[in-house]
Amino acid sequence: MLNRHFLLKCIGPKFLLFATVLVWLVATPQPAQAQTLKSLYSFTGGADGANPYFGDLVLDAKGNLYGTTFAGGAAPGLGVVFEVNPAGTEKVLFTFNSADGCSPYAGLVRDATGTLYGTTGSCGAYGYGTVFEVTKQGTGTALYSFTGGADGGQPIAGLIRDTGGNLYGTTNEGGAVGCFGLGCGTVFEVTPAGNETVLHAFTGGADGENPVAGLVRDAKGNLYGTTGQGGAQCCGTVFEVTPSDTETILFSFNYTDGSGPGPNRLVTDAEGNFYGTTSVGGASGNGTVFELTRKGTETVLYSFTGAADGFAPYGGVIRDAKGNLYGTTFQGAGIGCNDAGCGTVYELTSAGKFTVLHTFTGGADGGNPAAGLVMDKGGNLYGTTYGGGPHGHGTVFKLTP
Repeated sequence: MLNRHFLLKCIGPKFLLFATVLVWLVATPQPAQAQTLKSLYSFTGGADGANPYFGDLVLDAKGNLYGTTFAGGAAPGLGVVFEVNPAGTEKVLFTFNSADGCSPYAGLVRDATGTLYGTTGSCGAYGYGTVFEVTKQGTGTALYSFTGGADGGQPIAGLIRDTGGNLYGTTNEGGAVGCFGLGCGTVFEVTPAGNETVLHAFTGGADGENPVAGLVRDAKGNLYGTTGQGGAQCCGTVFEVTPSDTETILFSFNYTDGSGPGPNRLVTDAEGNFYGTTSVGGASGNGTVFELTRKGTETVLYSFTGAADGFAPYGGVIRDAKGNLYGTTFQGAGIGCNDAGCGTVYELTSAGKFTVLHTFTGGADGGNPAAGLVMDKGGNLYGTTYGGGPHGHGTVFKLTP
């Protein structure tokens, strides 16, 4: 599981369940719009998997969805890679068996042949997680097993892939010595042949520590991401790592403008601005949606109140062609789901209008979405919930405008 250093420092015990200023623009929550949420599939906790965690779904051209579950699958229940078709039929593509990894937190990346790539947080040859591939035929292979040492350990985030088939990601632990002896995390590259290179090892100081989010990559090969901790005020950073391993801190959070950036990667617009979420901090301490320019100027676009709008936005945001942002909150908006509410799906327009699109009940519709969303050409949103559903082990859902 996530190390306690990441969970407690700056974030606090309020969010121990999952490891949970100057505000230039604070939008006012609006009533929920008329939306239709459909649970496409509910996990039973058996061979079909259980509890999809931080991973966004992957959507193919035919409308099939691909993802991972943190638990479930054939005994001993180490997680699965799954496909859900538009009709809501699930197919288990691969079941983890320890040697190839276990407990995948993150989602997948898919190549032109249909091969899927991802990470597991544990198991593998040394017990510190893996980078894996699953072919269209369902053959799974650990491309690389982390040792927990200088090469990194416990990758929480998913991967991105370049045109040469190289994979890039982060590890929450390992790398440079420090951070309670666990290492402060790394940025890494794994080639198609399974060779790993550490592109940057965090020190736990001003350069950040414990990255749990994935990366984005520009045309020059520069990588951008966040650390959950560290930085000038200990509350996380946004960083750049060049191909020559020069790290630049673009921004350090100070809690009033957000703290503990969530597990999902940043998104960018045509001008190169970044958009993301912090799990806590902001005006009410319940998390934020933020924008950051390439020059390092941050704007808090929205601060969650912890009431009807939800709190703990682990899932990051996606952005449509009009500049509107969509995301999820893990908790808030009602009673249930451990009395902290079961979470929401929200929209934040480019004009700053915040609207709750759906409030989860913890029942048939699911509860506690920890992952972000994916949007199809029709504007439908797809995501997962960690819990809820008829069996209590999470769902795959579709939200229709």
